[in-house]
Amino acid sequence: MLPYHLRTLARVDGEVVLDVAGDVTQRSVLDALEARYPVLRGTVRDQSTGARRAFVRFFACEQDLSHEPPDAPLPGAVTSGAEPFMVVGAMAGG
Repeated sequence: MLPYHLRTLARVDGEVVLDVAGDVTQRSVLDALEARYPVLRGTVRDQSTGARRAFVRFFACEQDLSHEPPDAPLPGAVTSGAEPFMVVGAMAGG
């Protein structure tokens, strides 16, 4: 699942469904997302380092996965399609 502004940029409605070859990790999901929607390159993670952007968070199965290693396997419920991998724009301010 993508936040509204990224869905608008990629011109998609609702949930994005991706086929990921091999291990299902943050990196492989984001690689598949950027391959399918090249306009999103550099929006979720830095293009040169691959690091998650500061105001982007990743959630799945009611867990914050933002600080997990990018090559750590995602939960089984995500790989089976039972639960979404969510990309969320973090809120900042006071």
